Amino acid sequence: MAKKVKVIIENEDETKDNVTYKKHVVMSIVSLATQEINGIASISRKSVSMIRSALSKNINRGIIVDFNNNNAKIDVFVNVKFGFSVKDVAFRVQENIKASVESMTEYKVESVNVHVVGVNFSEVESDFVS
Repeated sequence: MAKKVKVIIENEDETKDNVTYKKHVVMSIVSLATQEINGIASISRKSVSMIRSALSKNINRGIIVDFNNNNAKIDVFVNVKFGFSVKDVAFRVQENIKASVESMTEYKVESVNVHVVGVNFSEVESDFVS
């Protein structure tokens, strides 16, 4: 069952409104923000499966999101396309995830850890086969 996170927003009238996010909403935002970056081949699911028993956190589709009050710590496991700078791609993923989550939700992103678990050579190999 998805965990619901409650956010309380105070208006100028001092009335409180409640906004509730399910974790899958934040995970979807992270997934889309990661896939928008040029150089990302895929989000890795295999690496997360190996870590699942060790961490036993909220793992879904290569993404781990941990909430503390209105703060979020995010880990994403990715494969990078061959020919792209891993450092640059990882940095752009961090920036895009942070901006996307903070603009679409009330969360402050504490950290975004990008774990590059592989390099995808498939496009390059097809060029050399012909």
